[in-house]
Amino acid sequence: MKFSFSFSNCFSPSSPPEVDRSSSSGQETGGNTSEKFQVFSYKELKIATDSFHPSNKIGEGGFGSVYKGQLRDGTTVAVKVLSVEIESMRGEREFVSELSALTDIKHENLVTLQGCCVEGASRFLVYDYMENNSLAQTLLGAKQNRMEFGWEARRGISLGVGRGLAYLHEEVQPHIIHRDIKAANILLDQNLAPKISDFGLSKLFVDSRSHISTRVAGTLGYLAPEYALSGRLTRKSDVYSFGVLLLEIISGHSVVEYDLEHGEHYLVEKAWEMYTDNKLLQLVDPTLKDFPEEEAIQFLKVGLLCVQEISGLRPRMSAAVKMLTNEINVNDVHISQPGLLSDLTAVKIGHRRSFPTISSKASTSTSTQSANTNPSLTGSSGPLNMDAVLFDVKSESHR
Repeated sequence: MKFSFSFSNCFSPSSPPEVDRSSSSGQETGGNTSEKFQVFSYKELKIATDSFHPSNKIGEGGFGSVYKGQLRDGTTVAVKVLSVEIESMRGEREFVSELSALTDIKHENLVTLQGCCVEGASRFLVYDYMENNSLAQTLLGAKQNRMEFGWEARRGISLGVGRGLAYLHEEVQPHIIHRDIKAANILLDQNLAPKISDFGLSKLFVDSRSHISTRVAGTLGYLAPEYALSGRLTRKSDVYSFGVLLLEIISGHSVVEYDLEHGEHYLVEKAWEMYTDNKLLQLVDPTLKDFPEEEAIQFLKVGLLCVQEISGLRPRMSAAVKMLTNEINVNDVHISQPGLLSDLTAVKIGHRRSFPTISSKASTSTSTQSANTNPSLTGSSGPLNMDAVLFDVKSESHR
């Protein structure tokens, strides 16, 4: 992938003029053929966010906080603040990953990166502001934050995310594996068009390689089991995460939910049980009215195809999109049992949870649902409230 500006500009204390950015690959979809990538000064962003006032804080993840801001020209933006940890270089890696992933590509279903800034040990990324926050908040969040999503909205969001991932996986050169597809990273604009965001964990991938061996990263519940256990990353890892997300969108349920009486409920397990009992329609969000039942079942079946335990059986993203649009008949494809990584202990001891029979039960982990609906990891001392988790599958200790 070629870049039309030098990263060294981002590490300059001065604020150079805007740099024209156009896709060298010629693969832009949805939008102008060129964008202005700007290196902002810290002063500009401080003024835009009212000194990063808490009232302007609109999100927080594993690598930093996000603030709403208004630039001098009146443009509303989202400013992500990343703090660099000197020893581990966390924050710096994520900053560079986002720059390398987003500065040279454009797609209607990817968030737009407007620019960056470096100030001391802090790194800043400036994006288009998304009026309707994320799916984690507006679809799966607390009742006071939820919006009504009809069938057409859910259909459009599912297809948009699928097309965005297909673009990253199959059209961009080198390909990009996102590694953290989840509801919190799907932003919605004023028209509820989805935008894949947060490329801090993304990896570049070339066709000549079968996989990337890397430290495991992602969010529990969305992690593909084979990747979590081996550290071998492929595009099918993202496909698994997309399958989980698709089940969430259609059902209105989070990937893992918890109640005191029954403990944890895993959406993938619930979907498989309903599928084998021929009751998949019952999984559809009960708040949906007047929806096409056959199409809803079709979408849920695609979700189950994407979370199959054997990664080679999962469809490529372009094929998954075709299944959603009826270009491929999903009823002609056999759906095998899903895989599910239920807790961090499974990673430590190299044990994968699967479904040899639907009556098999999981280990008794104690993970809970965090406030922003992202599953948290748990250890023996209780829940670890982390948005994106990083750990070495060969290590006994959590990093």
